[in-house]
Amino acid sequence: MGNICVIGPRQSGKTTYLAALAYLSDRDNQNYQITGITNDAKKLGEKAQTIILQGASMRPTEIDGAIIQSVFDLPLYSFKLEIKRRWLPKKEEIDLVFRDYPGEIFDDLASGIYEPVHQEFIEECFVKDVVGCLLLLHRWDRGGDRFYSQLMKRFIDLMNDRDRSLDLRLAVAMSKCERGELWPGRLDPEIDLFKVHLPRTTSILRNKMPPQNLQFYAISTFGILKRNDPRPNRMDELGSEHSVLREPPKWEPYGMISPLYWLSKGKRM
Repeated sequence: MGNICVIGPRQSGKTTYLAALAYLSDRDNQNYQITGITNDAKKLGEKAQTIILQGASMRPTEIDGAIIQSVFDLPLYSFKLEIKRRWLPKKEEIDLVFRDYPGEIFDDLASGIYEPVHQEFIEECFVKDVVGCLLLLHRWDRGGDRFYSQLMKRFIDLMNDRDRSLDLRLAVAMSKCERGELWPGRLDPEIDLFKVHLPRTTSILRNKMPPQNLQFYAISTFGILKRNDPRPNRMDELGSEHSVLREPPKWEPYGMISPLYWLSKGKRM
């Protein structure tokens, strides 16, 4: 069983990413099959159908003292991932378990001031049954690089303090890479996205993380319209900071599975 924490600041797309993952369970793919196991995972797939595919946005995971008082109040999303290999008669099966952590904890990390419930979420990332963290980053401006670099210093220090520096994998993904400025760099994200747009953050990660426990990815939950029309399949929601699908029938997420496989197995697909 591979427990994975999906983490990242506000607006990085964590909840929508997991909803898209649940949505993929209803679709055929020649390389993999993903199936929701828990009721929370199945309900998330239903939300993808009734909210995202209807042109609306998912509500982000937020901390409300009346609702979320501990990490156990968060939904638990469990999936079975089957990898199909043409040259192998048997599918490779991986069990995945996720929690979607509120982005507020990253503000705490950057400031060094922790709310008690936020502290519990942070500690949960470092328990021994967590094999890795999927870190979604969506900003690519200089201000974002300054914020993320400070954030990663504190995160890695906590990882070291809790004796997880040698056995916790970190998949760092540029989310929302359907944006025109980012899409061309998706094939080699470390070189063409992170080193270009987040050089300070990339340097800290490479200098402080064991190389075997760090990988960079590009993810697009909404994807593009089609191969010969690489416009983002997303648009800003009126009166909101969130985005919605531009053309729901053409929804094709990009790069969703590869980081999960690596986090679980320690090798690329």
